Amino acid sequence: MFPLRLVRGYRATDLGRWLLTAIAAATTAAFLLRSLGRALGEPAATSVPRLLWCLPALAAVGWLAAAAARAVPAQHPERIAGLAAAGYGPGRIRLLIAVETALAAALGSVLALLLFLVLRNDIAGPELAADLGMGTRLPAAAPVTLLVLVPLVAGLAAAAAIPLDEALPGTPAAPPAVGFHPVRIAVPTGLTVVGMALELYGLRPGAEQDGRPVELPAHLGSVGTAALTGWAFTALGLALLTAPLLALAGRLLALHRPGPVRLLAGRSLTAEARRLATPLAVLTLGLAVLTAALAYGDDPDVPVTVAVLLLVGCAVGAVAARALEIHAARREITATLVRLGTEQRTLTAAAAARAGAAAAVLLFTGGLTALFAAACLV
Repeated sequence: MFPLRLVRGYRATDLGRWLLTAIAAATTAAFLLRSLGRALGEPAATSVPRLLWCLPALAAVGWLAAAAARAVPAQHPERIAGLAAAGYGPGRIRLLIAVETALAAALGSVLALLLFLVLRNDIAGPELAADLGMGTRLPAAAPVTLLVLVPLVAGLAAAAAIPLDEALPGTPAAPPAVGFHPVRIAVPTGLTVVGMALELYGLRPGAEQDGRPVELPAHLGSVGTAALTGWAFTALGLALLTAPLLALAGRLLALHRPGPVRLLAGRSLTAEARRLATPLAVLTLGLAVLTAALAYGDDPDVPVTVAVLLLVGCAVGAVAARALEIHAARREITATLVRLGTEQRTLTAAAAARAGAAAAVLLFTGGLTALFAAACLV
């Protein structure tokens, strides 16, 4: 009950984190229950692939839980200090945050299960009968076993996301790394170039007869194996290049006698490029795939669209959590700048310049990803 006591003192951002985690967990639980309903009326050979399609949604919930949990110590240093004074060590603090995250995921799973059982009670129409497994007996242990996975994954991801040395106040933080090893840049660049070349090779005239075409979900048609593999390499390479490109954009902002605004924006973007890159890259990839699917898809399936929207929503939540974490970590630096006489409009202009530079990088990587995805679907 102690995690529920702590919830009473939460602010709006904390309640939003709880609510977003619960909604993502409920959506993932609905996917698992749909797979169960389908499996009740179909052969066992088709039920395993349906469960495998639920893994991306499950991974998205775990990633969102990890990003949200990692931001808790930075957002609530006074609460962490109080727990430490009460005798809580780093391990128990990490366990407490993990239990709190698992409770939010469990709430969403229970709501999804209640809706599933209500719809099975002769309320759903014939279009949902196959998804709910209506007309067949529902084993009691099957939905419970499936729904335990969601809070379990969320709790484990939250516990693993918080390093032990960051779970207590007063721990000196390591300075952020601003440089990138040449291998870190060469590998994604090579992946991107090879992927582009392979996709162009797979899209050449007469390539439809090469190999076995892959049937895409959501009525997106079929695409050659070479073209699909090339796009996957291109998307992965561009995602891995997000961090170096953000750091490069920060360095370009601070070039040629920068003023206070450009200097603050460039230095901060370069320093935070690594921490911002992962959620921004996933968000950009999800939006690129969703844009290409909506533009070239023929009446896409609702479950596939919901799955992509879930990934995008989790990415938005992860970006917001990472932004709050960075803002909390830079609180002392911002206070120092204000004490030195920095005006608030200078800080606002620096934040706007930093956001503009990051948006330009994401527009470049996301535009290329969507362009090559559209080339596969045309």
